[in-house]
Amino acid sequence: MNLTTEFKAKVRQAILEKRENYGGSDADFSKSLGINNAIYSRLKKGETERIMSDTVWITLGRELQVKVFEDNWKVARTAVYSEIEDNLSFCKELSRSMVLVDDCGIGKTFCTKHIIKKMKNTFYVDCSQAKSKQLFIRLLAKTVGIDNQGKYNDVLANLKYYITTLEKPLIILDEAGDLDYSAFVELKGIWNGTDGVCGWYMMGADGLRSKISKGMNAKKVGFAEIFSRFSDEFIKLVPNGKADRQAYYSDLIGAVAMANIKDKSKIKALVNKCLDKETTLRYLETLIKLGA
Repeated sequence: MNLTTEFKAKVRQAILEKRENYGGSDADFSKSLGINNAIYSRLKKGETERIMSDTVWITLGRELQVKVFEDNWKVARTAVYSEIEDNLSFCKELSRSMVLVDDCGIGKTFCTKHIIKKMKNTFYVDCSQAKSKQLFIRLLAKTVGIDNQGKYNDVLANLKYYITTLEKPLIILDEAGDLDYSAFVELKGIWNGTDGVCGWYMMGADGLRSKISKGMNAKKVGFAEIFSRFSDEFIKLVPNGKADRQAYYSDLIGAVAMANIKDKSKIKALVNKCLDKETTLRYLETLIKLGA
């Protein structure tokens, strides 16, 4: 591997920007990155050469979503963006919990990641990358900035305690429907240990709704309690009625197209093409980048 100086500079900048929104110490922040504090100190001073392996640079770049080549895709303030922004602010400021369950491809994850870039002590976890209880708790511990090695029970206890030391923390659990049963029900204990001091926002599609509903219907331990702690309600943004649903998608697709295409005369055709195929924003992005 031969990583460029430009790539390392981008990763370093992303690290410093992330630090601005982290309320813990430099040492804890270093743990959240998976590096030691001495390396972080050198990064702060402007050093990038011969301080980390290429593998660590690549890992950090991936986790911080550093783009090697800019694609110039612009963020549009859609109805989805505004609703999620309001939800996240509510959960964070009042230490409340919500579950967002909605269609795939409407920009839930994209909007959330963009919104939380400016939110202090806000932590994003992709549950599809850590489905088992052990992997999930250790990933969450690393994400908030504590040592995730050692005995599981110690990591779990330290995790719950550390969250309570932060100022208005917010934890976002994306793709939560992918969690194993044991990992999912462990949330009840973490929620109990951080009640009143931490906001939680769970996101997913039909799989998450199905997991919770089936668990409650089967009276499986934990599901009713978790749903109750997450406000006893599935938040949904896209309307159910056919006409309202189509109008919502038309506005959503049109807003994203408006922000990302120079020739505005093509927008109506792009929207209609997406609606005809009943596709999502991913298809729209493909069409725009292909010059359709």
